Amino acid sequence: ATTTPKQQKRHCRFEAINETNMFAARAASRTTAMATRRTAAATTTKRSNQTVPRLANLEEMKAEAVAQLRARVRRQKEIMDATGHSEAEELAEMWKWIKISFAVATPVCVASVIKDLTLIDHAHRPHGPLPDYMAIQTKEFPWECETCALFDLECWKKCREEQAAENA
Repeated sequence: ATTTPKQQKRHCRFEAINETNMFAARAASRTTAMATRRTAAATTTKRSNQTVPRLANLEEMKAEAVAQLRARVRRQKEIMDATGHSEAEELAEMWKWIKISFAVATPVCVASVIKDLTLIDHAHRPHGPLPDYMAIQTKEFPWECETCALFDLECWKKCREEQAAENA
């Protein structure tokens, strides 16, 4: 069925009204939600594990502190009741995992020590003179044997023998 231009115009106007109403409804719901959040935030206080009593006289502050402690204890009891197992069961579970950890970790550590001792050569500096590309020295060392590295004992021994031969 075809629509007349008058019906099309009426349909477009109806859509525009619905669209405006939709935007107005969204805006109204946002402002309502924000207002309820503000009032809820103003009336309720957030609780944490450190709540400071409101300033009042000493008796009221003590009463509020006691009420907070009772609420914490009540919450802790709720948590304990929700878990459904006793302290002895928790201890048994803890010791089970300690034993499993040792049963896994001990063989792994022993195997790694055995592997290191038997299969891997220690990567110390090779004996003998260094190749030319590793023995590059731009300036002499500031001790009596200028060409010897500090802990190269063989070089120090040769250097001292050469110095004793020169002085003799």
